Amino acid sequence: MAQSASKPLISVLMPAFNVEHYVGPAIESVLKQSFTDFELIVLDDGSSDGTAKIIDTYSDSRLTKIFLTENEGLVNARNTLVGMARGEYIAFLDSDDLADPNRLELQLKYLQKNQLDLCGTDHLVLNQSSGKIKHSKQSHSDADIRAMITVCSPLCNPSVMGRTDVFKRVAYLPGNDAAEDYVMWVNLALAGCKFGNVPINLITYRVHQQQISKVQNTKVNNIFEERRKYYIKALGINENILPRKLSWLDRLKIGPRFLFDLNKIIPGISFGANYQIYSRYQFRGNGLWTPLTRLERALVAAFVTIFSRFTNAIR
Repeated sequence: MAQSASKPLISVLMPAFNVEHYVGPAIESVLKQSFTDFELIVLDDGSSDGTAKIIDTYSDSRLTKIFLTENEGLVNARNTLVGMARGEYIAFLDSDDLADPNRLELQLKYLQKNQLDLCGTDHLVLNQSSGKIKHSKQSHSDADIRAMITVCSPLCNPSVMGRTDVFKRVAYLPGNDAAEDYVMWVNLALAGCKFGNVPINLITYRVHQQQISKVQNTKVNNIFEERRKYYIKALGINENILPRKLSWLDRLKIGPRFLFDLNKIIPGISFGANYQIYSRYQFRGNGLWTPLTRLERALVAAFVTIFSRFTNAIR
């Protein structure tokens, strides 16, 4: 596709901080996209290594480079980039990840075809230390993504593309670095945005020890738990029955009740999503009991899914 003579259709936003080993390939993976009507804005957030010098070696009419003298944090970087975006759509890519050459083209088609406000993609997870690659396990429908927000972050932030007005209307909240994406999905879900995930691996997400989320696990977990309770309460569900590890009898009393309430509020949740959510009530590493816990999970999920679809249909 030819590049627009005026405003680009897509603004690709890339915050960078101390990623001298990864930022070059990340930039190149965007500049080599099959879809060319985009701008790439890279913001170096006061890096103390060679990141800024590497960014500055790239020259392309579609590339805008910003260099901050001091580190101001990831949330500030994301909001600054969103404020600069000129495109009708925004696509994120972190400076240590890689975009598939067809990512922008295929994701834009999926977003427009399904009339979504924003969507992520399936992706590959590369463990930088071991070199091992895993395939992500994503929920794809709007209903499943909204439901999964009760237990996890079902969108991979560097794989997300969405309408620019959505991100300019609902900003990333300060004080939530490394969990800013989950907080954003909660707020966008409550604002009524429509979600999706492209069922194709369109980015490679690197896992390495320098990531903020690896360094600040306790803080991230605290933010996640706080916002999860906020989301569940905002949906109108009693937070006392939210998913957490419980004994067999207690979870059979509470788990189905939570799922029934959730399916009533969010019609169309799949068996797979109900199965995953109920698993959060169970303990891991059950040894010989594992087949029975899986059977319990499947039976509860199947019953809730079938019964909820029947009751929602006759309402």
